[in-house]
Amino acid sequence: MGHVNLPASKRNNPARQWRLLDLISAAFFGLVFLFFVLVFTPLGDSLAASGRQTLLQSGSDPRQRQRLVAAIETGQSRVIEACPADAVNHMPCEDPRLNSQLSRDMNYYRERHCPPPENTPLCLIPPPNGYKISVQWPESLHKIWHSNMPHNKIADRKGHQGWMKLEGPHFIFPGGGTMFPDGAEQYIEKLGQYIPMNGGGLRTALDMGCGVASFGGYLLSQNILTMSFAPRDSHKSQIQFALERGIPAFVAMLGTRRLPFPAFGFDLVHCSRCLIPFTAYNATYFIEVDRLLRPGGYLVISGPPVQWPKQDKEWSDLQAVARALCYELIAVDGNTVIWKKPTGDMCLPNQNEFGLELCDESDDPSLAWYFKLKKCVSRTSSVKGEYAIGMIPKWPERLTAPPPRSTILKNGADIYEADTRRWLRRVTHYKNSLNIKLGTSAVRNVMDMNAFFGGFAAALKSDPVWVMNVVPARKPSTLDVIFDRGLIGVYHDWCEPFSTYPRTYDLIHVASIESLIKDPASGKSRCNLVDLMVEIDRILRPEGTIVVRDTPEVIDKVARIAHAVRWRPTIYDKEPESHGREKILVATKTLWQL
Repeated sequence: MGHVNLPASKRNNPARQWRLLDLISAAFFGLVFLFFVLVFTPLGDSLAASGRQTLLQSGSDPRQRQRLVAAIETGQSRVIEACPADAVNHMPCEDPRLNSQLSRDMNYYRERHCPPPENTPLCLIPPPNGYKISVQWPESLHKIWHSNMPHNKIADRKGHQGWMKLEGPHFIFPGGGTMFPDGAEQYIEKLGQYIPMNGGGLRTALDMGCGVASFGGYLLSQNILTMSFAPRDSHKSQIQFALERGIPAFVAMLGTRRLPFPAFGFDLVHCSRCLIPFTAYNATYFIEVDRLLRPGGYLVISGPPVQWPKQDKEWSDLQAVARALCYELIAVDGNTVIWKKPTGDMCLPNQNEFGLELCDESDDPSLAWYFKLKKCVSRTSSVKGEYAIGMIPKWPERLTAPPPRSTILKNGADIYEADTRRWLRRVTHYKNSLNIKLGTSAVRNVMDMNAFFGGFAAALKSDPVWVMNVVPARKPSTLDVIFDRGLIGVYHDWCEPFSTYPRTYDLIHVASIESLIKDPASGKSRCNLVDLMVEIDRILRPEGTIVVRDTPEVIDKVARIAHAVRWRPTIYDKEPESHGREKILVATKTLWQL
């Protein structure tokens, strides 16, 4: 039939038949060649990644996303896709591609700016190629795997200052910094000439613009627990290096908002070439430091503008602000200045060129979640209790002594003591019956997502760990109690991603996980458990552990979602001495590669 309408001269033409065979053969060999290219060459990986990106973009369609979440929550067999390879260090709220378009005023663009969940792909952050289980503490203080964080920028730029250097498969950390190239230990020893660094009088410290956090790492030998922070910036992953080393750290920017810490919680505040303009905007940033510093605490600024060339005015202004707040000048040693904060409000109001005034009596200085910086000085008298340095018990007694600020809740002292006993009992059960590696060198960085009074962290006092105590922003503001105990933490709303890099915690603990996503007043969900558990997966290290306590119904739901995020879950009964309807889920995050 194919030749019915052809002229006779073109029927059964051998040349045409050969041309047709040539085309068929060429097409066949072309397909074979394309198969080998896609399977066995980098181009195939690139095209596959592009395909995944297209899939993920389509997955961020709100309706499609909602259907996937609903399917997972109801127990349908789904596994959440992996994010593209270029998302290995993704931080949703500190995404430079999005935030770079925002205002530069007061570094607003470098603060947290979280996209709504419906605009983000629902996917699991992959580890980088060649990822290895992290070097264990305390060896990690001095070296980490290069393949876990293959970012050479700091080593190239700051290696001569002793920050870090590349040696074989490891990054090595000699312990130096821009203002202490000979090492943090010598620098701390110098500060110890003016500040009582040992003896337990100082316990909580804040290191602003911390670099790779060697200062905080070496303060641990003095039993001083330091919260180191820096923004996500051009130095590439400073905070990620700090956390990989096992040093407490957090991504933050002192810009337009208060830092997410309670008032008067830090015994020592330190800036080593942090380049914060303390006297700008009518000394707004110095006022924020004053809000954070405990009465009787110490402020150390090392580097510009302290006796720095061509910064005479800035140095003069800095001294003027300190005098206006009645800070006692302890020492000026080279380019380092040390002040001590007074223990009361007797200084202001006074005549000063910055127009500094005390805040109203009604001001709550511990409100700090998305709270705009104020241009008034927080009153120490606005917070009740004897919590100044010298009045609060020394470490380690302050860990268990009833904190002065625990009375913010009705019967707070009794609740505090009962909470402390409860968590001692629970942690003993975790270690003896749940096969959790607490107390071993396999667990260093720990987070408690719903910390309350910090009882879980206090029960780990003999373990080689530090704990990030998170107090949910919509729950009672108990973070000041945690700091009074000599522990550290932050405010956070778990309907948003946390300000840290992927793969930074060995163990994450949460009691009453469903309460983190519900509105306390209405009881309605503000977000969903799937997104929350995907975020937990982002910040948990491969082979890390998640421990969840909640009702049997919630635990069953968490177990269903655990399979979707590729965890290995096991459900246990609660400890025999505990009351209430609780189950405990313990899950391990699997190590997988793209």
